Amino acid sequence: MGRPLNFSHTHDIMKNPQATLAALVLLLAGCQTQEAPKTGAVSAPETKPAPKAKAAPKGKAAPGSYVMYVGTSGPKAQGVLRASLDGKSGKISAPRVVAEAKSASYLALSADGKFLYSTAEGAEGAVAAYAVEGAGLRPLNSESSKGKGPTHLAVDAARKNVIVVNYGSGSTACLPVKADGSLAPASASVQHVGSGPNAQRQTGPHAHGVYLHPANGRAYVPDLGTDDIFIFKFDPAKGSLEANRPKSGRVAAGAGPRHLAFHPNGKFAYVNNEMALSVTVFSVERNGGLKELQTLPTLPAGADSKGASTAEIFVRPDGKTLYVSNRGHDSIAVYSVAKDGKLDLIQHVLGVPATPRGFGLTPDGRWLVCAGQKSGTLNAYKIGRDGKLTDTKQAVEAPAAACVVFAP
Repeated sequence: MGRPLNFSHTHDIMKNPQATLAALVLLLAGCQTQEAPKTGAVSAPETKPAPKAKAAPKGKAAPGSYVMYVGTSGPKAQGVLRASLDGKSGKISAPRVVAEAKSASYLALSADGKFLYSTAEGAEGAVAAYAVEGAGLRPLNSESSKGKGPTHLAVDAARKNVIVVNYGSGSTACLPVKADGSLAPASASVQHVGSGPNAQRQTGPHAHGVYLHPANGRAYVPDLGTDDIFIFKFDPAKGSLEANRPKSGRVAAGAGPRHLAFHPNGKFAYVNNEMALSVTVFSVERNGGLKELQTLPTLPAGADSKGASTAEIFVRPDGKTLYVSNRGHDSIAVYSVAKDGKLDLIQHVLGVPATPRGFGLTPDGRWLVCAGQKSGTLNAYKIGRDGKLTDTKQAVEAPAAACVVFAP
């Protein structure tokens, strides 16, 4: 309620009409101010309400389909294949050849998905460049990999360079990328040096993969022949590779590091050791070095390891699960990833496509597609919330399939 009007000083008020009017105005304003909560009126100066806290975002719906490219290697290899994966059922479309090539064993897409690069294994290695046009690929050019048997490559985030490693000659090279996506001759080439204790496979260096750290400006190259993960300071503007200090991380003698995967936070690196059938966890130090934290087997206890070797490794995009494929044993080992980067085995998926040389994860981490080089098939696996795999029984023929790369 407003204050009652006080008429006890009527005589004084009448003597001063202007004061009377001012007093009435003030009294009425006081009434409106006190009655505001009942009427919904706002008497204080208007201010914008504080923004409401956003509710935790719900998981995005799965896309209707995903596009994948498949690299092939071996006598039955046809080149680069393209297929799609149904986002609900996991059904894979029949792959078709979008670029004829010999030994296009490993592929890499630019971050914007506009260009694709492929290794061309051979005595004189090369890298091929393609423009992605609709559902096809348009050849641009190819350039020397500056070595023998190129086996893996990576495109930097700015699409200024492709870095390629040569297994046969044990070397790493950087090829600048032109504005139209085509390749220029190598701007840098580094010959690895070293050997390992295995007389059959480690008489010299055999670079097997190349991975660009998400933040520290370095390239990491597992070398099966020397048991090193060589580390290079990489300048994308110059296309240069300079030895880091320390120059490498090390795995156990004779383990034979093959591929590597970084945790999304950049603090940890995971290396699958081809010959030792193991996975090694490293912390990534401030100087770019690698400090070993843990090494675990990739086969079940008591499994026959004759003729077996690890092949591919990936971390799920949410950083909570790691996957490693085992050739010969034909399985995928699944590990949960703790906050300290260490691993805990949670599943062995048996009976995957024969010789699972490669596999790929969809960008949202909902699906894994495995390439069986010997079986000549692509098989789809649904990834659960806990990271475990469920075989969808969806498979298609893909002769000599060696790697799977999903479009962004």
